[in-house]
Amino acid sequence: MYKTIVVQVDGSTRQPARLRAAAWLAETHGAHLIGSAATGFSWADFATLAGSAGGPIMLDSDFQSLRDAAGNRLDEFAEQARRLGVASTECRLVEDDPRYALLMQSRYADLVVLSPDGDPDPDGPLRVRGLPEHVALHGARPVLVVPGDYDGQPIAQTAVVGWDGSMQAIRAIDAAMPLLQRAATIKLALINPDTLSGLHGEEPGADMALYLARQGVRVDVVVERTRATAGDALVSLARASGAGVLVAGAYGHSRFRELVLGGATRELLERSPVPLLLAH
Repeated sequence: MYKTIVVQVDGSTRQPARLRAAAWLAETHGAHLIGSAATGFSWADFATLAGSAGGPIMLDSDFQSLRDAAGNRLDEFAEQARRLGVASTECRLVEDDPRYALLMQSRYADLVVLSPDGDPDPDGPLRVRGLPEHVALHGARPVLVVPGDYDGQPIAQTAVVGWDGSMQAIRAIDAAMPLLQRAATIKLALINPDTLSGLHGEEPGADMALYLARQGVRVDVVVERTRATAGDALVSLARASGAGVLVAGAYGHSRFRELVLGGATRELLERSPVPLLLAH
């Protein structure tokens, strides 16, 4: 079960949606919900800026204003969580970039709840492009990426699970187990499995379906052979089935020692109509 959930608190227009999802999960699983607000600057950043160009660029009062703003956002989070009925909450103010703050806190949580890119809020120190994929690829725990129009419907009623035999997909399925064990309908989706026959065995999907059945999770195996990309096919299936959550492995490849997002994962992040659970 999810017992510790971290949700980003940045005051953006998409925050209410992800907070509704985090609150639903916290209530359903009896979890402790942590609101994480970052100032956007660490003390190391402050020292660097203050010592550059021969004099202080950022005053201590400016740094305090960032801290005060983050504190105000946490106060609003606490009130929103109370109105949503979350029984156990905590506010954390982190003096750092949101990426590093969330990576650190992911080590001590079961799930991190974020929003996809594309928020119309103006750029600023808290606007971090590629935050969901950064945390998914580099963090210790799975990420739930909540669309901005999520309005509080049950997340686990119907689930679509992308299965391609990979280690990433296995980790995503294990991470989603608390949701899958509560779901009424689960579609285990295999997109063009013939191209990965070495990972599926004689009957694609059968071994994973049997494994999940032993966990009390019964699935319908859906095999799609299509010219569409895997990401497009999973998004279409999620829409057609009225899914409440889409589960997939997060893929990246190395470029100059940095993990860069794979194409299918990027498509899911950009187009998923429902909360998307990713694990790497």
